[in-house]
Amino acid sequence: MRAVIVAIGVAFLVSLFCTPIAIRVFTRLKAGQPIRAEGPIMHQGKKGTPTMGGVVFILATVIAYVAGHLALTTLPDAQIAQVEPTITALVLLGLMVFSGAVGFIDDFLKVRKRHSGGLNKRGKLAGQILVGAAFGVVALYFPSSMTDASGAATNTETVGATTLSFIRDIPALDVSKIGAVVIFIFVVMAATNGVNLTDGLDGLATGASVMVLAAYALIAFWQYRHWCADPSYTANPDNYCYTVRDPLEIALIAGAAAGACVGFLWWNTSPARIFMGDTGALGLGGLIAGMAMSTRTILLLPIIGGLFVIITMSVVIQIISFRTTGKRVFRMSPLQHHFELAGWSEVNIVVRFWIIAGIGVAIALGLFYSDFLAAMG
Repeated sequence: MRAVIVAIGVAFLVSLFCTPIAIRVFTRLKAGQPIRAEGPIMHQGKKGTPTMGGVVFILATVIAYVAGHLALTTLPDAQIAQVEPTITALVLLGLMVFSGAVGFIDDFLKVRKRHSGGLNKRGKLAGQILVGAAFGVVALYFPSSMTDASGAATNTETVGATTLSFIRDIPALDVSKIGAVVIFIFVVMAATNGVNLTDGLDGLATGASVMVLAAYALIAFWQYRHWCADPSYTANPDNYCYTVRDPLEIALIAGAAAGACVGFLWWNTSPARIFMGDTGALGLGGLIAGMAMSTRTILLLPIIGGLFVIITMSVVIQIISFRTTGKRVFRMSPLQHHFELAGWSEVNIVVRFWIIAGIGVAIALGLFYSDFLAAMG
């Protein structure tokens, strides 16, 4: 727990104090956010606000991960804590960094062209598929090599599983390694685009991501406290445990990312002095997808990230309706812009949407814990 707290604190402080530096640097470089002409008229006042702020909290998360590992060296049971960096960390941080890199290219092109177009849809899609496929393969084909004092294997799990999962793996839904990689690519695409579509109002995507990442930190730490690879816990055969890989690593990274987002939110809340850009949105989406895979809660993700699902579906509904009937269901999509045009203030929309995000997180955590109580009962 100490390592997770250290990571959260370091990430928050790095993000809080480095974001003003990023604001000055990006302002000097004239890296202002281009605003779509067809967007809400009130957004024209945001033109020129520095973008690519996601670089700050991605960097803060990586630094905090290192700091958390330094704290792990003081734990009495280094074997279970796994002081050495793991494949799990490589997958999760890799998803965040490389998904963020795809977004950075998009942001860079927008700034360079002084146009909101950026990277074309095919290019962005190709980048998401490549990142999902690369880290999906690593997650499915590289098992853990944890051993006990006698040299016997204690945990040979991979980061991801070949079965679909809800609260835990569902053995009857085995899709094979190739199928699991394909599904993970879809999850990466869904999560990155979901966060990206939500990122349209000051602080909206950042605040929602804090809740989702905090939920995954709680889930992963609970799994660590009831971990099948921990011999001190499984000494009693009646104890219910979780078959996952490196849950403390997952909790540490999720906590660090949440803390980094809170520090960034200080400057990103209305009126935003900096935007996360596609750099931050795609980075967070990639990490959230990795969290769902590594905690074996793939099918729980739509509930945890309920706000992202709702906003994404508003876009899908709008497109289908317009292409089939020529009529629009919403004044504008994504959904937050519909309410802007309906007269809601930006702050009201953000806070109310945060409440919706919180409800989804609460329901998901309730389902997760109720499963544990049912198994123990």
